Amino acid sequence: MPPRPEPPSEAAEIERLIAQNRLAAAAARAERWVGQSPRDPGAHVAVVKSLLPVGRLADAHAAAERGLRASPTHPTLQMLLGILEHRLGRSDEAIARLRRLIDLRPPNEVEACFALAEALHRAGRGDELESFVGRGGAWTADERAAIFTSRVVARTDPARAIESLVAVMRGSRDAIVKRIGGFEAVRLLDREGRYREAFDLAAEVHRETTPPFDIGAIEAEVAEQLRQLDKGATWFATKGPQVERTAFVVGLPRSGTTLLEQMLDRHAQIGGIGEYEGAFEIVQDLVGLGVWPSNLRGLQPSDAARLQARYLEGAAARRRPGASVTFDKTLHVWRMLPAIAAVLPGASYACIRRDGRDCAISMFLSNFHPRSWGFTRDLASIRRVAALERRIVPRAVETLGLRAAAVAYEELVAEPEREIRRVLEAIGVPFEAAVLEPERNTRTVLTLSHEQVRRPINRSSIGRWRNYAFAFDASWDELA
Repeated sequence: MPPRPEPPSEAAEIERLIAQNRLAAAAARAERWVGQSPRDPGAHVAVVKSLLPVGRLADAHAAAERGLRASPTHPTLQMLLGILEHRLGRSDEAIARLRRLIDLRPPNEVEACFALAEALHRAGRGDELESFVGRGGAWTADERAAIFTSRVVARTDPARAIESLVAVMRGSRDAIVKRIGGFEAVRLLDREGRYREAFDLAAEVHRETTPPFDIGAIEAEVAEQLRQLDKGATWFATKGPQVERTAFVVGLPRSGTTLLEQMLDRHAQIGGIGEYEGAFEIVQDLVGLGVWPSNLRGLQPSDAARLQARYLEGAAARRRPGASVTFDKTLHVWRMLPAIAAVLPGASYACIRRDGRDCAISMFLSNFHPRSWGFTRDLASIRRVAALERRIVPRAVETLGLRAAAVAYEELVAEPEREIRRVLEAIGVPFEAAVLEPERNTRTVLTLSHEQVRRPINRSSIGRWRNYAFAFDASWDELA
């Protein structure tokens, strides 16, 4: 009889669950493995890999550090910790760690090189990226390297960079590589004033890499919240202990949320914590408890206190030393205001809005996660979601009596001191002149606006939609 095949390893089983997007099951299995074999670095790697796709960065960072205490030189854990440091805004630490790792010529040298190249790019360290690409190495034989080479070439020869990126997009069989290459080319085409080409290429990339998206699920969720809000404040009852010094942005992607965060993060008392996953975890737990979105009144105070404590612990871990107020830039908060207000009563909100056409074209031309933000695949879908946001946010703020400031992006760049003073008042801190110079913020920006916010506040993106007027009709007037 032929020998029985070896059963899949624990690592392989967890990788399989991750590939199937069964991330909760993968994380649970990885945690059990760590419990059984706390000195096995593979177990800690599995925990980190299962937490990264859902954005649980603080938890993944802690898991990587635990693994390195057991195995200090493990190359995969060192690389993962560098990636996490970068994504948590500590790019100087990440870049130094990744350089040290690469100098050791580890087995994962190629992947570590890509992690370093991405960190250099996002941190705005273009000269260092150019030098690193120029050094060459085994990593440059990978098709992904063409993207970084093109980023370097684009500094002096945008047209040649566009040709290279389009070739990557159309030649690769890897959906992620196709998407990154395609949208990098779109960005350069837009910057060069080749607007029709940019629009058509974005549409091509979306057709090939953005799967269908169920907007109906968002519409049903918003409709149920509106139905409950129609009952008035009697439907809503705060359950968690009162919190202070916790603030959220409320707005769609590309509406000015990154500018607002970079401005506030310049304040001595406010620490921007990026797109922290804690708000999503609150809603997921409320769904598990059977109280969201239809029965928040059934939420038990003990459960609310537990969810609140977990959120605040994770937020504090991401806040920079010295700051006492967290500003959370999670972009889905507009869909969950009653849930956040129930668990975190007393939090404040900065509600930002931008001309719907400018916001829409910016989303359509940008590389958002194809599943989480799949509605960006076409302008009609974006318009449906934008209309929902405009409907639910003011109703929730008014009915729930939230402490909030409403800001128009156009007003923020025209009268930044006047508008940011209103936001600071809602948060409960005094004005500081430093907030008017967001371009001096050294914190790494990982959003799609990372290049724009390195410049002083300006009006250059206002009216951007007019370059693509061919794509808009009268149905957009109500969102203007």
